Formats: sequence, structure tokens, C-alpha cells
Amino acid sequence: MTVPNHFTLLGRDGAARTGILATPHGDVRTPAFMPVGTQGAMKGVHWRDVRDAGADIVLGNTYHLMLRPSAERIAALGGLQKFTGWGGPMLTDSGGFQVMSLAQLRKIDERGVTFRSHIDGAKIELTPERAIEVQGLFGSDIAMQLDECVRLPAERSDIDRAMQLSIRWAERCKRAFEGSPAGRMLFGIVQGGDVPELRRISAQALVGMDFHGYAIGGLAVGEPQEVMLAMIEATVPLLPDDRPRYLMGVGTPDDILQAVARGIDMFDCVMPTRNGRHGVAFTRFGSVNLRNARHADDPRPLDEESPWAPARTYSRAYLHHLVKSGETLGAMLLSEINIAYYQSLIAGMRDAIAQGRFAAFAERTSADWARGDIAPR
Repeated sequence: MTVPNHFTLLGRDGAARTGILATPHGDVRTPAFMPVGTQGAMKGVHWRDVRDAGADIVLGNTYHLMLRPSAERIAALGGLQKFTGWGGPMLTDSGGFQVMSLAQLRKIDERGVTFRSHIDGAKIELTPERAIEVQGLFGSDIAMQLDECVRLPAERSDIDRAMQLSIRWAERCKRAFEGSPAGRMLFGIVQGGDVPELRRISAQALVGMDFHGYAIGGLAVGEPQEVMLAMIEATVPLLPDDRPRYLMGVGTPDDILQAVARGIDMFDCVMPTRNGRHGVAFTRFGSVNLRNARHADDPRPLDEESPWAPARTYSRAYLHHLVKSGETLGAMLLSEINIAYYQSLIAGMRDAIAQGRFAAFAERTSADWARGDIAPR
């Protein structure tokens, strides 16, 4: 039986698409960028500011939240939306990325993954069935299958083994998801590393299982941008046109612009907040490293035309001072500014697609980035 489709395409411009994804906690406009609240919080940023910046949906991390405070505790407290106070649409990853990033703490076999908790060393088993159970306890609107992600570059044999295992885990996740509350969605994850033929095998197998949406995983894990884009181009034509496409863990503003041009609808990345904590701001004129001494006497704001007030209000000199002094406010302001920039960028893409001018928007945006951090006086 075909699963219900919650995605409505509203417009196209070339391969770029805009649409609406309906979830139990509200509609998500696509293309969409999901800020990452790994442990049920956006580092240094209030949920109110995330919403005011224009985000429709955020991401939570299954691995971290199941360890602390635990899926059962979150369920008893009303689910992730109520527990965090976010209240809007949420996607939870399945823990598959930690299969790669915490390689020294885990063991993989056909049944699933066995972890040693990075918190207290406790032994924890994450199977496909448990990954779906945990995400159900969270009450997330979109759940992800458990998969194995391989860091690139890697041997083809290793990529093939992980891809085939991920297909088998996808089948088990699909069965475990049956009977979930109406409106909740499960996405399959296409693996296959940097090998187009393996991407094809994975995509075709997942499409045959009929998921609510399809993610492209295992990219932005060490490969050059041109390889990532080639894998998107090899995979997108194999995915159903009427289902959302999610590129996991991506990325820089240019990565997102290039991926939208190739038909991707959803993104997530820690880059806006992580870079903000390290003194780097994203602006219409490229990234600005506020740690650099040349900003110490610069009275200009980051962008006097930014829709986000802090980017218009605070001088580069003051932001430089906060960063160099290690003041928490500096990391908070830059994280806010970065989240707001990403949301402004993605909203600009939505508008441009709807108006049939995406190519012009992309060209102008890239030209502005190429000018560097020299906003006009």
C-alpha cells in the first residue's frame, strides 16, 4: 500500500523546486534549512530567535537525546516539541551519523550498532527497530531510518557493504514504523558514497519500499564539493518527483545554493552555530572572521541591509571585541546572525523559484559572495 504523500509542489524553475511539506506541527516551506538542536537546544540561541529568523523546522539528534535525558523521559514529559518549547515541526536523525563519527566507541553487526556511551561508558544497543521506537517516543514529525554512513574517501568494498546493510536496515525500519500516528513521516536514506552505481542501487531499493521522503546521506563527509554535486546529480533523477528530497548535513551557503539548483528540498547543518561560536559570521558578502585584527576599528555593521537587527546594529569593532574577549554574547550574536542569514538565503531561493528567476538569483548571490567581506560603505 502506498504511503500518504504530505508534500505539495508549488513551483519549479529548472530543476529547482519550491513546495509545502505538511506535518502534524505545522507546514514547512521548501527549500528548507533546518537549524540543528542536537541535544534539544540550539547552542547559544533561543528558540524564539530561531523562529523569528524564519525557520519552519529544526532537527534533533536521536543518539544524544536517547542517552540524555532518554527517550522514555522525553515521552513522559510530552514529547520533544513540548519538552523543548519549540512547538513546531521537528525532524530527528536516527543516530546513523554517530555510527561514523563515534567509530571508536561502537561495533556494527547485522542486528544493529552497539555503543559505549560517550557520557558514562554504558553499553547501549541501537537497532533499526529501537531507532524507530525512540523517534516515536520523541514524537518527531519526521523520523529517519537507521543507516551506516562511511567517511570518504573509502574503499568501494566498504562503501558497498555499508550501503547494502543500510538497505536491509531500511526494510526493518519500514516495518517498525507501521502503525505510527497519522501524519508522521519516515524518510529512507540513500547511501553509496562517491560511487554512482552504488547510489543507483540504493535509491532504487528504497524507492521500491515507498517512503514518505528520501534523504541523500553519506556526503559532506570529506569529499570535494564537485564529488558531492556529482552524487546529487546521479541520485535525484532516481527519486520520486512528488516526494521531498533531503541532503543530510549540508552545508555552506554555496553548497545549499548548488544543491537547490539540482533539485534538493531540505538541508541541515551545524555550521551556522558552530562557526558563530568560533567568531565567523555569514553575510551577503561572504564569511567574515571577526577574530581578525583588521575589524578592531571598523564601525560598520556586518550588513546594514540585513533583515536581522543584530547584523545591522552592532559594529564589526564591537563584535571583534566580544569574540577576542571570549564573551558569551559574541558567540550568541554571531550564531543568531548566521541562522538568520541562512533562513534569509533559503527564503530568497523560494521566492526566486516561484517567480521563475532562480538562475539570476544564484548568479547575483554568487557574485556578492565573491566580493568578500567588504559590504558597501
